[in-house]
Amino acid sequence: MSDAEAPARPGRNLDYPFAARPETGRAVEVAPGVHWVRMPLPMQLNHINLWLLEDGDGWTVVDSGVRTAETLAAWEQLFTGPMQGRPVKRVIVTHMHPDHIGLAGWLVRKFDVELWITRTEFLTCRNLVSDTGQEAPQEGMRFYRAAGFSDELLENYKARFGRFGHGVYRLPSAYRRIVDGGEIAIGGRRWRVVVGNGHSPEHACLWCPELNVAITGDQLLPRISSNVSVHPTEPEADPLKDWLDSCAKLKAILPGDVLVLPSHNEPFRGAHLRLDELIAGHESAMAALHALCAEPRRAVDCFPALFRARITGGNYGMATGESLAHLNCLRARGRMTRTADADGVDWYESE
Repeated sequence: MSDAEAPARPGRNLDYPFAARPETGRAVEVAPGVHWVRMPLPMQLNHINLWLLEDGDGWTVVDSGVRTAETLAAWEQLFTGPMQGRPVKRVIVTHMHPDHIGLAGWLVRKFDVELWITRTEFLTCRNLVSDTGQEAPQEGMRFYRAAGFSDELLENYKARFGRFGHGVYRLPSAYRRIVDGGEIAIGGRRWRVVVGNGHSPEHACLWCPELNVAITGDQLLPRISSNVSVHPTEPEADPLKDWLDSCAKLKAILPGDVLVLPSHNEPFRGAHLRLDELIAGHESAMAALHALCAEPRRAVDCFPALFRARITGGNYGMATGESLAHLNCLRARGRMTRTADADGVDWYESE
């Protein structure tokens, strides 16, 4: 394949206005009163962006980083450095994944402030944290067996089950609910809540029309596509439809030249271009999956249609969830059938 024929690298045609990324414990001002912080993550995706919003005599924090000693140390550097000893006045969390909510409980206790989050994200997080130390449920075993997991993979699932809570500091027992279309006054400016779905149940983005800035969490990333998965708790879900609908919703609400502040990679402009790219990428993946399933396949057989890299180890469960999301979407569109065999394994075939 020639360079002219090769597909464009995701996010290549976007505008990235900031050449330098903030070092750990430092901040970069990206808009009046809006500061970019970058925290380390102990995984392949090795960073997360957090946001400090000037709020009168203190700060509103958006997302918190995962619960690790390294992240705690970085926060202590921020308190005495860029934050100038001014207090945190509230903590807003976009969604319930540990890299976003992991230290929210620590921050709200340290400063005696409220956690602001959507209801479904708060309750889902508490539910997942409660699995810590528990045995893998039979529903989960049946789910992954149906997807095509081997005995070895099932044992790995059992061994890894309940680890979600390890990355999350104890949550408060109460929270301030934020809702789609609601507004939050921060530092004399109003930020509108725009909820998306698919990556997580009720993901909150924040858009400030006055600044033309949107904090998009994992709902809109410039160079990677957020995981969209079916989970054992809701095996018949269609999160990919939710994700595609949310991309269209964001495109209808956000201006094309908005400065997007994502949770991973760098701030960028070109939201409409990237949203179109995300939608097209999933539609293309479903077309490839439909072609692959001309002969019956299990969910774990579908990786070649969806991923360029070979799936191994800890990524296997996430890749399986993503395969099922695309398969369930095709089933909902009437383009895929599912049949269980005598061993409880599901086989998918295109219609």
